[in-house]
Amino acid sequence: MTTTETEIQHLDTPALRDSAGAHLWRHFSDMTTTEKQPLRVMVKGEGCYLIDSEGNRFLDALSNLFCVNIGYSYGEELGQAALAQYRELGYHSNWGSTHPKAIELAHTLADLAPEGLDHVFFTPSGGESVEAAWKIAREYHHLRGEKRWKAIGRSMAYHGTTMGALSINGIPEIRSMFEPLLPGASHVRNTKRLGRPGKETEEEFTQFLLDDLEQRILAEDPATVAMIIMEPVQNHGGMLVPPAGYSAGVRALCDRYGILLVADETITAFGRCGAWFASERYEMKPDIITTAKGLSSAHAVIGAVITTDEVYSTFYVAGRKFTHGNTFGGHPVMAAVALRNIEIMQELDIPRHVAAKEDELRSKLESLRALPIVEDVRGSGFFYAIELTSTDARGQRFSDTELARLYGDELLSDRLVDRGILLRLSLDGGDPVLCIAPPLIADSPEFDELVDGLRDVLSALSLDAGLV
Repeated sequence: MTTTETEIQHLDTPALRDSAGAHLWRHFSDMTTTEKQPLRVMVKGEGCYLIDSEGNRFLDALSNLFCVNIGYSYGEELGQAALAQYRELGYHSNWGSTHPKAIELAHTLADLAPEGLDHVFFTPSGGESVEAAWKIAREYHHLRGEKRWKAIGRSMAYHGTTMGALSINGIPEIRSMFEPLLPGASHVRNTKRLGRPGKETEEEFTQFLLDDLEQRILAEDPATVAMIIMEPVQNHGGMLVPPAGYSAGVRALCDRYGILLVADETITAFGRCGAWFASERYEMKPDIITTAKGLSSAHAVIGAVITTDEVYSTFYVAGRKFTHGNTFGGHPVMAAVALRNIEIMQELDIPRHVAAKEDELRSKLESLRALPIVEDVRGSGFFYAIELTSTDARGQRFSDTELARLYGDELLSDRLVDRGILLRLSLDGGDPVLCIAPPLIADSPEFDELVDGLRDVLSALSLDAGLV
């Protein structure tokens, strides 16, 4: 049953808001904001759009949390897949025995993953996939007679919120209140090019990054480093695409020092960058891939870790179990929904669609560079960032107060909402970045609606900032 316009009109929105205020603790949210502005309650989705309890319609230009890859119009198909599985077997673990849907989904992922990544360990989320990957890397080296436990990530990278994944995060703002975190995590420079010396070539930039990484490996003592973890295209910091030769260079360093390379594809897998896995597009050649989000288009709670035979066989030959597990990894109903989601993506040929429309989306977003408030546009596939200026007309950096004013809700987010567009601005590290990641079914009409709305709002913001 769907929520019709008549049913939306009869929803008691004030009562829903009161109940939420009394009982619902929202994630990553300042709970006092609803005292200033009514909480938006979403009740329906159609294609690339969300509809709230008051009947307002919004273009979801972020795929919610970079995850609703097939949009919102396949609930019936996914629901039928779940119902059929509930009728057969509503739950079974993947401990001593298993069930057909986990087997089928593991086979499907092995077929889709880059060559050589054939073994699948299921989890409930991306963060828990990262957690499991670090434990796999540690135990893998232990079984080989090495005491390696450290992980190297990148500055500003996000990998999850469990204590292990949080330790690898390179975002000080979300780490500091939980310190001390797990020992053994360190960070290197990310691939952000903006702000680098103007005469630096791409080759020189790549070498600079690889030198920085090798220096960190040596400083940590290579014999103690278990893994290097990187997103093929880094989300936080603003869709940071690797320069030419970088991924191959990271792979070579891992081989030189016996370190496992982990591609965190929680966001970038399942078509987001125009391929089933972005690590394949960027020739990353990881030993381990972590996934979630697009695996079910977030219509089911499921993630996965995919490893090479080299990693898996170390456990198999030793006759050792991986000393880790969870109740819900590979849940039969979640696996059934993920399988149907992948079938829908295959029917729609989503990776090919994204690859075919990538240049059009980039070109339309690039047109916003003409606005004085826009510093940079970068990204890949349907995964882009617009970095906004942090300096005034004289080239002086805005104060924290002025940054908060310019890029706060009133001048930016609320204006976008008034235009019917849902986006997120990140101020991680003090650099204002608008994240652009529409559902992978989006096409020219959605691109035009998005860019027209952005142009109007950012033009007004340029005036507010005194740049015109």
